[in-house]
Amino acid sequence: MRRHHLAGIGIGPFNLSLAALAAPVDGLDAVFFDARPEFRWHPGLLVEGATLQVPFLADLVTLVDPTSPFSFLSYLRERGRLLPFYFAERFHLPRAEYDDYGRWAAARLPSCRFGHEVTGVRWNDAEAAFELTVAGTEPVLADAVVLGVGSVPSVPEPLRELAADPDVSVLHSADYLTHRDALLAAESVTVVGSGQSGAEVVLDLLRSRSTVDGLRWLARTPAFAPMEYSKLGLEQFTPDYTAYFHGLPETVRDRLLPAQWQLYKGIDTETIAAIHDELYRRSITGPPGAVLTPGVEVVSASTVDGEVELGVRHAQQGRNGTVRTAAVVAATGYVETPTGPLLAGLGEAVHRDQRGRLVVDAGYRVALDVPGPLFVQNAERHTHGPGAPDLGLGAWRAAVILNAVCGRAVHELPDRTAFTTFGLEEK
Repeated sequence: MRRHHLAGIGIGPFNLSLAALAAPVDGLDAVFFDARPEFRWHPGLLVEGATLQVPFLADLVTLVDPTSPFSFLSYLRERGRLLPFYFAERFHLPRAEYDDYGRWAAARLPSCRFGHEVTGVRWNDAEAAFELTVAGTEPVLADAVVLGVGSVPSVPEPLRELAADPDVSVLHSADYLTHRDALLAAESVTVVGSGQSGAEVVLDLLRSRSTVDGLRWLARTPAFAPMEYSKLGLEQFTPDYTAYFHGLPETVRDRLLPAQWQLYKGIDTETIAAIHDELYRRSITGPPGAVLTPGVEVVSASTVDGEVELGVRHAQQGRNGTVRTAAVVAATGYVETPTGPLLAGLGEAVHRDQRGRLVVDAGYRVALDVPGPLFVQNAERHTHGPGAPDLGLGAWRAAVILNAVCGRAVHELPDRTAFTTFGLEEK
């Protein structure tokens, strides 16, 4: 069996960041596996005009190593697009461009092995290493493992049965582009979810449907609210805040996360403005016909006469109602990919909290009753806070993990990253 110092499972933006930062480290043998044939980043949501919600500096490497050949600016230089980017004065990239940048970087990293699915991880006592089962090839040994298996679409319980039926037009927004033509032609469409994805779907339908009569947008949140984007507010996406959050008791963290929804479930102000502009344009010749209703939760769903009937409840009014629609787009976010099946070979060695979640230390290492280190990327929101899935913290987290794997400061990281002091300092 081939032995590596480091093996990554999954090649999304975060493990791709780790691969890029690890590439120039002398003597480090790293390998990364992904079941998919190539790097893709939310392909079903690469709607024309949709942009990232973080600045382009939140690429794979820049916030840790701006001299890296895998930076976004290096990508532009190789593509011959530095001057056009300069004149475009863009701070937030089109999603499609970030997707292309990721494929560009992955193609230049020989450590990335696409089309290789890791199906299990166990501890090999004889080799004093992790043993990874890789479909279609021999097992691989690794001194350290990093899970970067990403997230999966989350569909609310009332919609799950219909979403699983291919004959019913209920889908998650992750598949929006695949079904876009059908949705544009549908007599009526209901979008459920108040986050950025829901807003982007609504905006695209507003711009592209011949009529917006029958277009409805429902949200459980009390308003179609903007994402927190004030400068000091954004410091909750700094390593300083991450460390503070990790130091809170588990019960406090669990209460705090839902209250922070505008940090990661809000809508950027430009998208909100664009939706209003489109509704205003449509209103010139009369009411546009689209219905936008916040404060509403979908509590049931069934099919009636070839349509979907949603049972809804308005929390503030305490009133129930029904909505008939030809199609439903559930823009209801993502949940962390379950790691239970992948880590089953480690058995009881994996420490979990009372809710069955991984116990993760401040350095992103899973508490484990074996000598080797197992790290996670974007599977630790419950321990590290709302910044876990944020692209802006990806390079930092990867550098922390890389430093731990190498046993030295491959990348020097600053002690202070925010002006805000979170919590009272110990005396």
